Amino acid sequence: MAVTLIQRKALQGPPVHPSHKIEIANRMNGELRLGPGPVTMIKDLVVNLEHNSERDRSRDFAISIAEAFHAHIAGIAFCKMTAESEKVALAAIERFDAAARRSVVSAEHRLLKATATEAPTILSNLTRRFDLGVLMQSDPDGVNNNAFIEALLFQSGRPLIVVPYIQKDGLNLDHVTCCWDGSRAAARAINDALPLLAKTTAVDLVIVLNEKTSTDQNRIRGAEIGKHLARHNVNFRIKTTPAGDIDVSSAILSYVTDNSSSLIVMGGYGHAKLREIILGGVTRDILKSMTVPVLMSH
Repeated sequence: MAVTLIQRKALQGPPVHPSHKIEIANRMNGELRLGPGPVTMIKDLVVNLEHNSERDRSRDFAISIAEAFHAHIAGIAFCKMTAESEKVALAAIERFDAAARRSVVSAEHRLLKATATEAPTILSNLTRRFDLGVLMQSDPDGVNNNAFIEALLFQSGRPLIVVPYIQKDGLNLDHVTCCWDGSRAAARAINDALPLLAKTTAVDLVIVLNEKTSTDQNRIRGAEIGKHLARHNVNFRIKTTPAGDIDVSSAILSYVTDNSSSLIVMGGYGHAKLREIILGGVTRDILKSMTVPVLMSH
């Protein structure tokens, strides 16, 4: 049976990368590490397809991630229970399929009928079956994706990349800013970002100096998380920036602009109130004012 053959192939696993063989040989010789070890890769991702063709930038960004990792991508288009809504969603799928064919990535699409209230939960549940979710930032003069962003961030159990509505380029890993405050969410975000950080030219572990980051110097100032990144062969530098008279989100965004960062990695914060997720202040402000893609985890 075809299913049996597929199961056998999956059990065999991918061939061992030459760099992994180097590490295995080094360990057999009693050495700690002379070559890079295996890195968990992004094998599949899901992107929410925008109805408006002018917002296809998130789709293109997601496809660029799939290209970088030779990953499978699923494009999800939601429509309401009307013929007109379905027509617009099908047009978004056609554009996605055409873009995927041009890039020669493994791809699939799904058309899902749901109300505006149901769609975020459906997408977050679906994202649990993928390594990564990709969404477009809300547009103050147009589409509001906040419900999708909150659902994926707090319910999917997967990292989320939010793409600015002004984004023009695909994935760029020349300079990544990782925000570190010693929290659970920050640790989760950095670990979820390891597949990307392994491909990055430069990583800044940025600590905003305020009352929260003035307690445990080793834990907060990056000494221990730095050792963790080093074991994953991530080239990084620890940088501190004072919040001063501005808030934390402004300090982060100013650092990103001043250092030409191409991606932000940070924890996403929020709390439940009357069955509604209320975003933390820094998370909310970054999502509102971001100028580069942001990978968030909770």
